[in-house]
Amino acid sequence: MNAAEPASEGPVDFETHYSAIQEEGYTVFTGVLSDAEITAYRGALQPWLDRDLRGRNVFEGTHSHRVYAMLAKDPIFAELVAHPIALTLAEHFLGESCLLSACLAIDLMPGETAQPWHTDDGHTSLKPPHDVVGISAFWALSDTTVENGATEVLPQSHRWVESDLPDALSDIDFDNSDRLEAAVDHGFHPDAKTVTLTAGSLMVARGDLWHRGGANRSDESRLVITPQYCAGWLRPLETMLLTMAPEQVVALPERVQALLGYSIHSPFMGYVDGMHPKRILGA
Repeated sequence: MNAAEPASEGPVDFETHYSAIQEEGYTVFTGVLSDAEITAYRGALQPWLDRDLRGRNVFEGTHSHRVYAMLAKDPIFAELVAHPIALTLAEHFLGESCLLSACLAIDLMPGETAQPWHTDDGHTSLKPPHDVVGISAFWALSDTTVENGATEVLPQSHRWVESDLPDALSDIDFDNSDRLEAAVDHGFHPDAKTVTLTAGSLMVARGDLWHRGGANRSDESRLVITPQYCAGWLRPLETMLLTMAPEQVVALPERVQALLGYSIHSPFMGYVDGMHPKRILGA
């Protein structure tokens, strides 16, 4: 199965998608969310987009809205975090002790330039290629197209030893807020593939797959929510436990509580004062 081939109706053939992620580095499921679900998620997100908080550098995107700590914004997003398709893939590759490493919305607006090429597990400093330590889900809440900046991937790049890509993410990108020559694609790569998604579709990728957000040359924004999961022994990108008070966490499904860090990675990683962290929630 080609990694970008639409998922068939009926029960999900997870084995096929596992293979696609292992071989190509990513896979796609089409039409996962209903129109009503898309409307509900967009509605919960809109007040935060209305704040017009834009990226601080060329990596975040100075013409992009980024909303972090999604579960603290509205518990409805727990449905995406624990969605059975994304979570099944995360648990398959990372184990049931996996954690939620990040969960953010990215609203790529007109005029945004292409991101630097990057991997979502680059912070681990593991020498490539390596085993899967992260899984990223990309939920499309609008159609993503070539024109509006759909995610671009380098298929099979998780197998590469070489990581010196043109316009690859570097430390200076976190300080730089000015993309020079926006009309020029400094990161052009002949093997790049644009993964276009219809609203309600899902892309799941390995954390070590090289990818980037494309340039938005349209007159409309494109909106994606991306929960990212990591192995239970790896420190998450976002310190989830500090984004929510315990009384907020109690209201979430138990599986989501575990993904936030109210859990143990065997034999005892994650304990609090020698005990299971769930005791803080009164469980």
